Amino acid sequence: MIEEVVSVELPVHERLIIKKNRLEPKEMTGREKRISICTGTHGDELDGQYVCYEIVRRINQHPECLKGIIDIYPSVNPLGLDTGTRGIPMFDLDMNRVFPGDNNGAMAEYIASGIVNDIIGSDICLDIHSSNIFVKEVPQVRLNEEDSDKLLPFAKMMNADFVWIYSSITVLEATLAYSLNHMGVPTLVVEMGVGNRITNCYCEQILDGIFHMMKEMGIWTGDTKEVQPPIISTEGEVRFLSAMETGIFVSAIENTGTVEMGAHIGDIIDPIEGRILQHIESPIKGIVFTIRENPVVYKGALLARVYGGRN
Repeated sequence: MIEEVVSVELPVHERLIIKKNRLEPKEMTGREKRISICTGTHGDELDGQYVCYEIVRRINQHPECLKGIIDIYPSVNPLGLDTGTRGIPMFDLDMNRVFPGDNNGAMAEYIASGIVNDIIGSDICLDIHSSNIFVKEVPQVRLNEEDSDKLLPFAKMMNADFVWIYSSITVLEATLAYSLNHMGVPTLVVEMGVGNRITNCYCEQILDGIFHMMKEMGIWTGDTKEVQPPIISTEGEVRFLSAMETGIFVSAIENTGTVEMGAHIGDIIDPIEGRILQHIESPIKGIVFTIRENPVVYKGALLARVYGGRN
């Protein structure tokens, strides 16, 4: 059932409407568990659109297997999705920096407040993101260490390659996940892929995790696939490789995965002089879980992240 969550008037007789699709059993008992799935917060993140589509499609194929409530919010920032921009167009505002919002605030705050109020009461929320247009991320779940004890059991069900536990001091308090976690709704942040694209294999991997989680929660009784145990890391176990020069980054690895210490990650080149400005090697033996996708780099730009395990 398609429902209107919140709406606001726009110029020229238009209206911005945030919608959700509520999927629920034909026969309700009043004791159903509820999962909320949010995506489209950034208009250049499209993997979540495919994930929402597949969840609805699979549920519609076997509605008899649905024993709980699934609320799907595919477009938290519809103006951004319509224009293909990361933030809210015209305002140059990141939608994921205005939560929990304010019912009496400006447009973005009013919308954020309506979304949060609608999600409250869920047993779990998944905040699904892609990466930006600059880097590719393996399927991963990111947790604030402050909430990791209650969230880690859920994160392990998600079939992600990687669970990254952030230090609390690096967490932005105005995000959807932070706000919901502090309002009593356990919320996982899922990251995968690259901006402005759909990486089907990553989406399918996370979908397997979502249906596994729903089965564990009693929301779904249909067939599910076995999930893989993720690598679990804290922020101190991750090395960041950054550009020391401005130029064109040429990756030496075709994909993410295991690398040895000293492995060639890539080069920053100068096309006009035909020379290498920076030769990038892995400082540790580990797993590359983030790699630069956009070749144009400036000094300080992120090139890769490598998980090195506990020393």
